[in-house]
Amino acid sequence: MAMDVTDHEAVPEHRKLEEDELEEVLARFDAGKSDLPKIERTDAALKQMDVEAGDVIEIVRDSPTAGKATYYRRVIEP
Repeated sequence: MAMDVTDHEAVPEHRKLEEDELEEVLARFDAGKSDLPKIERTDAALKQMDVEAGDVIEIVRDSPTAGKATYYRRVIEP
């Protein structure tokens, strides 16, 4: 039986941004989609999600100093 890594306490929340959310994020950071760090479509945390190359993933991690820290990654093919 394979384990779903997203259930593990060390794996932060991942979710795919909608197009309007993505536009807001890119405007807030004055960045283009190609400026975002990358995550491979085959990453274990994305296996249960319906993502394709070009999608943007929001990752929310616990932070000892900020409480929560939000990161964005552009999905690429491996």
